[in-house]
Amino acid sequence: MVAPLLLVPFALIAALVVGRFGPLHNFDGAITERMHEFALTRPGWVDVMSWWSIVFHPTTWRIAAVVLVVWLWRRRARALAYWVAATMVAGALLGVLLKLLFGRNRPDLLDPVAQAAGYAFPSGHAMTNALGATVFLMVLLPLLRARPPARAALWTAAVLIPLVTAFSRVSLGVHWTSDVVAGLLLGVALPALTSLALRRPVRERGVPERVAG
Repeated sequence: MVAPLLLVPFALIAALVVGRFGPLHNFDGAITERMHEFALTRPGWVDVMSWWSIVFHPTTWRIAAVVLVVWLWRRRARALAYWVAATMVAGALLGVLLKLLFGRNRPDLLDPVAQAAGYAFPSGHAMTNALGATVFLMVLLPLLRARPPARAALWTAAVLIPLVTAFSRVSLGVHWTSDVVAGLLLGVALPALTSLALRRPVRERGVPERVAG
């Protein structure tokens, strides 16, 4: 069961954040300080990280999910369409709720290279990227059984895009490292949870053959 395995470290990080655990605070602070020092002397790096964050903004994934839902619906894969829509909506609502619940402040840097509104924990960018990538991976992998290169490309994109997005948020000084790690864990776990909750697990054998046509 992937979801419980990922929820355990997420819950641990959340508990340490709530308890203001010193070593975690020091670790987050040290990483943020080093990344900020690096960014201050490299405006080109800041531009790249900023554009990456814009391109892979949560809104981008939500628009892509709408396109995926329409595509699945037109091919009569309606169970999958419902699942994609429900999972993305649940992710958006959960992210907002958790931010309000934890109320963790973002890094307060003397000379910031970027700004972001709202609370920090968990990172919305990291969570939505991991969530969207996992949803697309679970839906599209069954259609690529006979195309190993395409499967490899899909896996690569699904892993690298969320990781680089999470890294960009720390690089820009708008999130602590624990924010993005927690976001990644929750983003991967949520699709597994929603598939169980809807009693329609998204597995390769469960995808209607007509979707592949």
